[in-house]
Amino acid sequence: MRAVLSIGSNMDDRRALLQTVFDEFAAETVAASPIYSTPPWGVTDQDEFLNAVLIVDVEESPVELLRRGQVLEQAAERVRVRHWGPRTLDVDIVQVEGVTSSEPELTLPHPYAHERAFVLVPWLAADPDARLGDTPVADLIAALDLAEVEQVKLA
Repeated sequence: MRAVLSIGSNMDDRRALLQTVFDEFAAETVAASPIYSTPPWGVTDQDEFLNAVLIVDVEESPVELLRRGQVLEQAAERVRVRHWGPRTLDVDIVQVEGVTSSEPELTLPHPYAHERAFVLVPWLAADPDARLGDTPVADLIAALDLAEVEQVKLA
């Protein structure tokens, strides 16, 4: 099962925290983006994030993949204090090929991915032919505010 993971961190040793995800999925990674520096989204009174995207082929179900990401977040001592607030590590499932879900625990594809440059720009770097559902990721990026897209910079 091919899945797209968006990872981010804006606390502690951000690169080392992202590396834990790269390491966990190393054997299953099909493609990975470079690491990008991005301004906070939603709640802006916090440090900049480092973000990346991994495209992985995994055997487990989407919910099992979600749990695997949550284990990494817990190992990073992630605490959810504020919605869209600072975090040591965030592992989001953006899309799982051929799977849709409207369950509260896991909505697929990710309901906000289409409007977040910090997801789309790294994703396009990892896969120039990327599609969110039927829509090319390049088209989604073109529809975003140019200023937001330009704030996503290689770290």
